[in-house]
Formats: sequence, C-alpha cells, structure tokens
Amino acid sequence: MRTPISSDAKCVSLRQHGSLNPHPERVKDALFQTHPFFDPRDLGQVKYEMLRRVLVDGQPVGVTAVTFGFSRVTLYQLRKRFETEGLAGLLPQPKGPRRASKLSE
Repeated sequence: MRTPISSDAKCVSLRQHGSLNPHPERVKDALFQTHPFFDPRDLGQVKYEMLRRVLVDGQPVGVTAVTFGFSRVTLYQLRKRFETEGLAGLLPQPKGPRRASKLSE
C-alpha cells in the first residue's frame, strides 16, 4: 500500500489545483488499495468513481459513501452537481461568499 501523502510531482500538482484529497486514508475501496491507476489522493478521481459505483453499478449510496470516505449527504450533493454541471461539478468549488453581503446600492 502506498503512503497517503507524499511530495511527488502528482501530489504537488493536485495540491496546486485544489484536488488533493485531505483524507486519502479514508478511501477503503479495493481498486484504490490495489490498482496503481486509482489514486486515493486524487479527489476528482475518487468522487467520479464513487458516483459511477452508484449510478452505473447500482450500489447502495450509504455503503458506497462510507467506502470512499464521504457522507451520504456529500454523495447526494455531488450527484446533483454532476447531473447539472457534468464533470466540472466534481471539481473543487470556491469557498466563501459569492458576492459582498453588507454593501448597499
């Protein structure tokens, strides 16, 4: 099994783009543990594979969410964003308010 966080080039790139999974150790899916293509540090890949398991393979939401280190609520939110925005909905969303809230006209 690989180390959860390292300083290799992929890790650095994922961190720069906001796609580094802060908790790769929570991903318990067998593919992410054994196959070198599946990287638990890649948050976009983890989210996509989690949604694919539910939408394509028909696996239960609760079990799938726990296996991939997320809550059911998060999985439902990702599913909604994926249905409206496609793959872009899986990318990290900017944090904080979208506009100023205390300014008057």
